Amino acid sequence: MKIVNCLFSIAMILPGSMSAQTVKSFPNVIYIMADDLGIGDLGCYGQRQIKTPNIDNIARHGMKFMQHYAGSTVSAPSRCALLTGKHMGHAAVRGNKKVLGSDGLAYETPLPKEEVTVADIFKKRGYMTACIGKWGLGGPGTEGMPDKHGFDYFYGYLGQGFAHSYYPDFLHENDKRIELNGKVYSHDLMLKKSLDFIEQYKQNSFFLYYSPTIPHADLDIIKEQQQEYEGMFCETPFTGRGYKQQAIPRATYAAMVTYLDRSVGIIIDKLKELGLYDNTIVVFTSDNGVHAEGGHDPYFFDSNGPFRGYKRDLYEGGIRTPFVIQWPRIIPAGVVTDHVSAFWDFLPTISDLLQVNAPNTCDGISYLPTLTKKDKQQKKHSCIYYEFFEGGGKQSIMTSDGWKLIRLQVAVPEKTYEELYNLSIDPAEIANLVEQYPEVATRLRNMIVGQRTENIDFHF
Repeated sequence: MKIVNCLFSIAMILPGSMSAQTVKSFPNVIYIMADDLGIGDLGCYGQRQIKTPNIDNIARHGMKFMQHYAGSTVSAPSRCALLTGKHMGHAAVRGNKKVLGSDGLAYETPLPKEEVTVADIFKKRGYMTACIGKWGLGGPGTEGMPDKHGFDYFYGYLGQGFAHSYYPDFLHENDKRIELNGKVYSHDLMLKKSLDFIEQYKQNSFFLYYSPTIPHADLDIIKEQQQEYEGMFCETPFTGRGYKQQAIPRATYAAMVTYLDRSVGIIIDKLKELGLYDNTIVVFTSDNGVHAEGGHDPYFFDSNGPFRGYKRDLYEGGIRTPFVIQWPRIIPAGVVTDHVSAFWDFLPTISDLLQVNAPNTCDGISYLPTLTKKDKQQKKHSCIYYEFFEGGGKQSIMTSDGWKLIRLQVAVPEKTYEELYNLSIDPAEIANLVEQYPEVATRLRNMIVGQRTENIDFHF
């Protein structure tokens, strides 16, 4: 792509009105996905103790979604839904199940080679593509490697278990293992690689899927950044197992989120420096609800906002995620939308933008009409479905009329029980109405059957 001054009209970039003769440029796309960040951790969604001015500016200059859903309530399946456009009833990867790579180490279930990803869609229009950060969809020697799924470049953590440490022994650059010996803060390396990618391909159309691990536990940050919040909160040291001990977990979590926000600002400044700002779509979101691990106290920061539940829950706090997007000169500033959308909508949205057919197996719906204020053309989901294979097995389905059924202990039929909520009047999921409205519960339960197919690797 030769960079243009982006003075084209909306009509010139919308599907159905585009031709090779009249349009010489598609926008660059940077999709930034935090790891375990809560919807309430951002100022634009109500946070008052943690500073996030750069992410807030994306919302201020673009659009904020109030009802956007992650791919899953944990990392690997959520990323699978984002990249393939399939929800948890059809996704190839539906959990964090481990598989050995060719190096003998444990990585996540490989994404099958036949899966079409959003990166494959970008490649059809000649984009350069990169995933920098956490992958989580297959390790060395497997069919799940990024280069087998449309990505020209990868740098970061191939496996999620290694991403718990911000001072790892190694990262991967494409299929090469880069030894670090625990001496370097990984986030800084991944940010630099992202900036290098933008610089290198500034004369090309590019898609950067930037997936930093902040603020996933360990709670760990460079000392100079930690000092910004040190002494501001009453602290209870974290001395538990499974994650790094942390004397001031609240200050550390706040500093991590602010450091992530500064990284977003650095990326946006880079776009401005290179003259790419007006022709780049920037998205910011999180892979699932906030965690309560490694000493993080989500209650203190109100990290899940007004919603119930956290990571690994199918309550709104575990699956509803922040989603802000800017597209200069196309998306008006300061727009807030209640359009119900989800990770599996990203692939069809990009397909719509680039005039490339999405796979027939895609569960998503393009939200391009919402971005371009063509609301009358916007299709809507009849339902949002999830299944999750930890904690005894869980399912949920939310319908367009606001009803939501949650099924718990699904893996043990004699213990299975259900909860029913009306999100239209009870978004915090306080009042379980399953006994008052059994006919609604039956209707939603019957709908689940049509939303899923069996998966040999993930079954109840």
